[in-house]
Amino acid sequence: MGTLELVTVIVVALVVVAILVAAAWAFSRRRRTERLHRRFGPEYEHAVTTLGDRRRAEAELADREKRAKSLQIRPLSREEVEHFSEAWQGVQTRFVDHPTEAITDAENLVIEVMQARGYPTVDVEQRMDYLSVHHPRAAQNYRVAHGITQKTKSQEATTEDLRQAMTYYRELFNELL
Repeated sequence: MGTLELVTVIVVALVVVAILVAAAWAFSRRRRTERLHRRFGPEYEHAVTTLGDRRRAEAELADREKRAKSLQIRPLSREEVEHFSEAWQGVQTRFVDHPTEAITDAENLVIEVMQARGYPTVDVEQRMDYLSVHHPRAAQNYRVAHGITQKTKSQEATTEDLRQAMTYYRELFNELL
């Protein structure tokens, strides 16, 4: 085999290896995207929209998963479930006569349950980030409910908004219990 033939074989082999590496990388990226999309559902789309870039969003979501693994989330005891359930009944009862106050109470109760389970609750974005790992659909609803709760402070929320927020808080509350 001459030098020219040897060089040709080496070049072809390098091209084949490069193609295989590129295909493996693309396959790996696609699988990661599919896994994150399945895991986070609507939160995946929210992250892409918010961050403006799919790769940055995927890196953020993967980072959330990593941070969430360090949490020590625990189930509630039977007594805690009973206590929180009774408190929720009070919130729902207050909703009839004082919906704005009940919405605020509902969010505060959700935060208490999160704290009892072991979720960090320093700020609303942090709460949503951690919730999105274990409860992605509920986190999306929480984002909407929190927005409505904020609107109540400026008296911009409609009765339907308040009803929707209460529904979302109840769904999240039930998931957390």
